[in-house]
Amino acid sequence: MLRFRAHTFTDDATLMMAIVNRTPDSFYDKGSTWAEDAAFDRVAAVVAQGAEIVDIGGIKAAPGIEISPAEERARVVDFVARVRETYPSLVISVDTWRAEVGAAVCEAGADVLNDAWGGADPELVDVAASYDAGIICTHTGGVTPRTRPFRIEYDDVVAAAIDDTTRYAERALTAGVARESIVIDPAHDFGKNTFHSLEVTRRIGEMVETGWPVLVSLSNKDFVGETLDLPVGERLIGTLASTAVCALAGARIYRVHEVVETRQVVDMVWSIAGRRPPRRAIRGLQ
Repeated sequence: MLRFRAHTFTDDATLMMAIVNRTPDSFYDKGSTWAEDAAFDRVAAVVAQGAEIVDIGGIKAAPGIEISPAEERARVVDFVARVRETYPSLVISVDTWRAEVGAAVCEAGADVLNDAWGGADPELVDVAASYDAGIICTHTGGVTPRTRPFRIEYDDVVAAAIDDTTRYAERALTAGVARESIVIDPAHDFGKNTFHSLEVTRRIGEMVETGWPVLVSLSNKDFVGETLDLPVGERLIGTLASTAVCALAGARIYRVHEVVETRQVVDMVWSIAGRRPPRRAIRGLQ
């Protein structure tokens, strides 16, 4: 079972986590949801498309102007409260590595803290535990938040991702986060070059075999763009190909820009793998 505060999902469920950026400079949407009403319209759209989770972020991952904790709170806290009031059955995740921001958004109704920077603030797990919230434990190779990797080397990138994320998960468990509320994420592109991200994708089944639920954030990432030599707006097919590989291996949560397309790929692959029955099967039967 997966549980994020009051929201529970069975072990055969796959979840779409739709990205909602409260930033003026996101690499993908270029600030199209920076305005609060535009971001709220995005939430309404992805809910209508079937997303079970929205992941709200107040700082882009790439280097840029410094965003203070106060500014990050201003971008996300009231917005989380608005989404919580309107969509009580929706899982709300917030993409933050800062414990003080995590506490504020949980107080406003967030269910999950998506720590994209691999435990840079060690107190974030304590916040998750105190609010009975979920936490996403990522692998970043120890890079500083909002910096790009440069010539990072691993003896075995998958072994490193497994070691770091499972140790983070165990630390969260020790802090008091419920086991069913902890998820691991290899964090494609974060602390990795394209060859690393391709290898993580190819061997994602090894992370699934740890027994911790696995989240993948593949959507329009640089490793897709570099592999196919395509700009951000032309990476959907490559993203979906990577998604299919991860779905076949058993990844559970998919952090996405395109909800409908990803849901169809994941459902088809899970049905091929024998984990999901067809929604309708009458051919040759009637």
